[in-house]
Amino acid sequence: MEREAQRECCCASRAFSGIQPFRYLKKSLNRNGFPLRQLENGYKVRRVARLISRRWFLGRSTLAAAAACAPGLARAVTPPVANLDPNRLARFVDPLPIPPRAVPVEHRAAPDGSGEQVPFYRVPMRAIQARLHRDLPPTKLWSFGGSVPGLLFDTRSGQGLAIEWPNELPARHFLPIDHTLHGAEKGLHEARGVVHLHGGKTPAASDGYPEDWYAPGQSRTYYYPNRQDAALLWYHDHAMGINRLNMYAGLFGLFIVRDAVEEALRLPSGKYEVPLVLADRNLQPDGQLSYPVSADPERPWVPEVFGEAHLVNGKLFPYLEVEPRLYRFRILNAANGRFYRLSLSDGAAMQQIGSDQGLLAAPAAVKYLQLAPGERADVVIDFSGSRGARLLLNSEPFELLEFRVGAAPVAEPGTLPRQLRPVARIPESAAVQTRRLTLGESLSLVAESMGMLLNNTPWHAPVTEQPVLDTTEIWELVNLTEDVHPIHLHMVRFQVLDRRRFDAYDYTSAGKLRFTGPPVPPDPNEMGWKDTVRANSHTVTRIIVPFTGYPGRYVWHCHILEHEDNEMMRPFEVLPGRSPGSGRT
Repeated sequence: MEREAQRECCCASRAFSGIQPFRYLKKSLNRNGFPLRQLENGYKVRRVARLISRRWFLGRSTLAAAAACAPGLARAVTPPVANLDPNRLARFVDPLPIPPRAVPVEHRAAPDGSGEQVPFYRVPMRAIQARLHRDLPPTKLWSFGGSVPGLLFDTRSGQGLAIEWPNELPARHFLPIDHTLHGAEKGLHEARGVVHLHGGKTPAASDGYPEDWYAPGQSRTYYYPNRQDAALLWYHDHAMGINRLNMYAGLFGLFIVRDAVEEALRLPSGKYEVPLVLADRNLQPDGQLSYPVSADPERPWVPEVFGEAHLVNGKLFPYLEVEPRLYRFRILNAANGRFYRLSLSDGAAMQQIGSDQGLLAAPAAVKYLQLAPGERADVVIDFSGSRGARLLLNSEPFELLEFRVGAAPVAEPGTLPRQLRPVARIPESAAVQTRRLTLGESLSLVAESMGMLLNNTPWHAPVTEQPVLDTTEIWELVNLTEDVHPIHLHMVRFQVLDRRRFDAYDYTSAGKLRFTGPPVPPDPNEMGWKDTVRANSHTVTRIIVPFTGYPGRYVWHCHILEHEDNEMMRPFEVLPGRSPGSGRT
């Protein structure tokens, strides 16, 4: 009773300070901003009577005056000119564009000393103008190779390649830089960049370490050995302190790895294999990008960005003509912070055949496919029963893409194998170390985010995670916040063990990890290899990670880009040699 009374006292105190009511109500809404359902798998549906915004709360709170005076608040302000309402645009008038494929310019000797001749590509970062919708003027974007998404790499496992990434961007950034963020201080080149291959088993020198950025007029050449299974990877900017801005501007693209195991399954290919890159943006009435800022002009960073315009392969409301047969869709969520929850308008199930790091053991039927920023899904949709119909790919209330199904029958609609690729589950006994790592957020007096930390440690602190090459560890991600954080580890792939709810109050007040429910195993579509995992609020998410690949310094971080840019990123270093023992840190 005493403990419960103490909890109630604490909650009452938070309610008085303006923290508890807003945080609870904000996170009871889904990621699209609608009070429909909570998107964390396995937890109860929550509903609220109405939306309560920060402006509504502050306007009626006794702390409104304090909020107006408090420095560094991250509350987004209304832009001087209202953003474009995409619902006023005609829908499904533009065909879905397919990213152009990268073509090597020559072959060169691999830098690993093997003597092998490997394809050499040159893909510059440069500014472009692109039309996002038929009825909009061209939009200023930053691109890889002249398109957004960037050039598509179609590669093979075991066949390395080298890519030169010249920085040909303008000298000045066109989005608002927050110079108070670490790595974004005044005096640095504004249009700096560095390229990371997300999901790649890549040597550290070619991984795109955030502090290894380079300025316009400079260039870097990275080597990708491709010693990994077939999978949909992607590449994007990773410059320290401005990554969220560079990616919002368009610096991302797809990188496909293929192998003989996948090809033997005879999955839909050629024109029946379609990449879908999802990203949301805010647009000004003239079609230019609009990025939100806080009320403090000296600290424009905001904790999350959600756009009203939803782009698929760089187009608003595109359509795709399909035949009544099986199609394979390679889907990436490239949004800064939005979680997509995909479904078909006719209620039919999709068959998910792969996740971040390649094929699942067997297809998993999903009516709703949730993708956090950075996650990928390999999905097969059967249009054979929808001849002549028009179907929509939706995310909650948003219409993303129209499928126009042909009326004429086809000779070979295709079949989907019942078994795909064996995925051996790693026993927990294989782990030589278990690390307990917290995900935390600091809040102001009125519940405005001041930044996030991994394990309560800033970026510039000494490296604390030093796994040994060719050993396996369990990482327990203890999420103390009200957010779902997609956590990405560079260079490695891992498996999700389970998720388990815990009492965050006990942990923060007494350091005691008290579980409030049983372990929940991953869903069938999470049973494959992953490199990005959703760490749910007030939940311990456990992953088991084989550190195979290369020694060197890499990073792990939240893939909500506004979080990543404000300290929710830490280095880890893979040490050579073998572990002398086991234990917990």
